Amino acid sequence: MRKDAGFGSYAPNSISTTLTVYFDGHFWVGIAECIDSERLEVCRIVFGAEPSNEDIYQFVLRQWGQLHFCAPIDAAPSNEKRPANPKRRQREAAKEAARARPSTRAQQALALERDARKLERRSLSTAMAKELARTRYEQKREKRRKKHRGH
Repeated sequence: MRKDAGFGSYAPNSISTTLTVYFDGHFWVGIAECIDSERLEVCRIVFGAEPSNEDIYQFVLRQWGQLHFCAPIDAAPSNEKRPANPKRRQREAAKEAARARPSTRAQQALALERDARKLERRSLSTAMAKELARTRYEQKREKRRKKHRGH
């Protein structure tokens, strides 16, 4: 009798989420990164005033499910080897925690999302301008017809 019961080499996907809060010069901003196996999804949250730990905790509990993450991008694994020494890993983790900046991959994902929104907004505004020009032309034409008929 087989032990895996038909599941093959099933391994559950690992999901890693990170919320980085930093001051960008004007507002306190949070970058939520969600890495699901090979995909990276990012969301930018503007807190405004400096949030306390309790505010961040309440935000995560109440509003995490309503966040609108950008379209997923490939999160290619880095080419670096993981150091085997646990002390080195601990030092690197402490250095990363002290840095408190969003990853460059997250910044790239946000930039791609901004560019996509810009293109969408540009095409929508072009279509609206064409529609407005067409309606104005129709109104002008109708006015000329009425004038020509003597109305």
